[in-house]
Amino acid sequence: MKNKNLFLALLILVSGCSTHETAIRSSTRIIFFGDSITEQGVKPNGYVTILRDTLNALRQKIEVIGAGISGNKVNDLQRRLENDVLTKKPSIVVIYIGINDVWHFEFASRGLTGTPKPEFEKGLKDIITKIQSDGATVILCTPSVIGEKNDGTNKYDTMLDEYSQISRTVAAQYSIPLCDLRSAFIDYLKKNNLANSEKNVLTFDGVHLNDAGNKFVAAQFLAVLDGLGLFFPQK
Repeated sequence: MKNKNLFLALLILVSGCSTHETAIRSSTRIIFFGDSITEQGVKPNGYVTILRDTLNALRQKIEVIGAGISGNKVNDLQRRLENDVLTKKPSIVVIYIGINDVWHFEFASRGLTGTPKPEFEKGLKDIITKIQSDGATVILCTPSVIGEKNDGTNKYDTMLDEYSQISRTVAAQYSIPLCDLRSAFIDYLKKNNLANSEKNVLTFDGVHLNDAGNKFVAAQFLAVLDGLGLFFPQK
């Protein structure tokens, strides 16, 4: 009971969500597949580590793996899907991508480029189809923020909204769970970024998560996993 209460307290405290008494299915492997946000998520205070430690505290047989590489876009995930995900035979794959697909339009002088919207959509569908064909469940995320101003004046707000809508539409088309981080961040920042700061609320640079951001994102994923049925009421 003590461990169960630890999990419930974390979920309620960080996300403000209510939940019910739960137990956890065994023999599950979850892979978080993404970019530098996920790469940093495996650090001691990262969201992947928070999830892993919470489940370990519950003494559950759920393996949590971070498969993030800095700078990755959707086409990079397509290229490394087999080696970094499918060969590990996951039960659940969380696709957390989209920031660099938008942000890299900023860095043409460095030889980088963003991902056009049709290619972004096509890439997501390709990844999802291959994961599902391999027998795993997919959770798709919307990209979060490039700048934390709460009034819609961050340079890439409009584009991020467009790419987030692509992810929402694809998730609906494939009938897969969506973790709508874009909406969650916007709602949180409207309530908590009273100074309308560009950073230092949930991120340390406008993109990458600080400690508060990692806790916040971990809570969003815990809530989605609960809704997915990873947790179920005890009899």
